[in-house]
Amino acid sequence: MSLTRLGPVLVAALVLLSGCSGVLGGDTATPTAAPTETPTPAPTGTGTPTAEASYTQTEHMGCQPGAIEKNGTCEPVTTGGNADIFGAENLAPITAERTTINGTPGYLARPAAEGEYPSVVMIHEWWGLNGNIEHMAEILAGHGYVVFAVDLYDGEVAANSSEAARLSGQVRENPDVAVSKMSRAVSGLRDRADTTDRVASLGWCFGGGQSLQLSLSDADLNATVIYYGTLTTNASTLQRIDAPVLGVFGSEDQVVGIENVREFNRTLGELGVEREIHVYEGAGHAFANPSGESFRPDATRDAWSKTLRFLDENLKED
Repeated sequence: MSLTRLGPVLVAALVLLSGCSGVLGGDTATPTAAPTETPTPAPTGTGTPTAEASYTQTEHMGCQPGAIEKNGTCEPVTTGGNADIFGAENLAPITAERTTINGTPGYLARPAAEGEYPSVVMIHEWWGLNGNIEHMAEILAGHGYVVFAVDLYDGEVAANSSEAARLSGQVRENPDVAVSKMSRAVSGLRDRADTTDRVASLGWCFGGGQSLQLSLSDADLNATVIYYGTLTTNASTLQRIDAPVLGVFGSEDQVVGIENVREFNRTLGELGVEREIHVYEGAGHAFANPSGESFRPDATRDAWSKTLRFLDENLKED
């Protein structure tokens, strides 16, 4: 995929959605019921975003079981990986380019037609801003969003697990820098002529944890999406989260841990935070990443359909 492509791109439409999930309400998994707590409106932040991380993310191996070679390396997702489970027709034409927004580097994908669209800050896995994340930004843009996939590695992309560990470790050692980059992207998106004032965050794995960090900052998001990112369950910290929240996890995730997910859900409920927490039975960590044995295509399709519905409900005007 060209990193400087500016022309219209006709991208993919979703194929038949399937799979089953559980929704956590309280501390138990319920197959179809959504949380019943009445949401408490979060205060609207003003002024310059605070570039401060709110908790320490857990370090973990990004390779999935069965994907680690004897030399300790594993193959990252590349273009056409995750996106292979989506069809290739009927989405709006888009334009895409590598650029910076408000000083933050990344990959910008937007509908080609003139107009104002809600926006999403997308955050990459520990591999970095690779072709797979760019493709997912294009797919989401085809659904009517201005999507900015931020680059927290300043142009570096990991080719093996040691490089990914080094790059993600640098971010974890300086978490406020990453929060500042993402917060600037949020402000920059709102200032664009082709966007509305509604912005969400969305990230997978390492990026899921960063999506939570951004939501806990003063960036004032309109929605937060976390795919199996490491969590905090501290009530005083979670008081600052930007609701509504969509969380996607696997019941067999040994990195995040199902008990942490349940405690996260319980704490949000006690705080009156509007949320949907979906747990996919039998799925492990990074189940939406097709590079290893944890990949669950049906769960991935179902989670993505829920993500699109969640974003549409919370970002698009009636």
